[in-house]
Amino acid sequence: MHTRWRDLSRGERGVAIGLGAVQGALALLAWADLASRPAALVRGRKPVWAAVIAVNIVGPILYLRRGRTFPRIP
Repeated sequence: MHTRWRDLSRGERGVAIGLGAVQGALALLAWADLASRPAALVRGRKPVWAAVIAVNIVGPILYLRRGRTFPRIP
């Protein structure tokens, strides 16, 4: 059984919109970081990470936590 948008309560709609906004913001942040970060500072291949970021809310979080490296400061 599929739940339709019109069947959701006002609160449920708000939660869905909020989660969608968080997911979109995280994805934009992750893609912007990936685009501006040199390949040497990315764990793995950039095209693979670009695809991973597109996977729901988990992809951007995974990239931001595990996909990036930072230059060592002496």
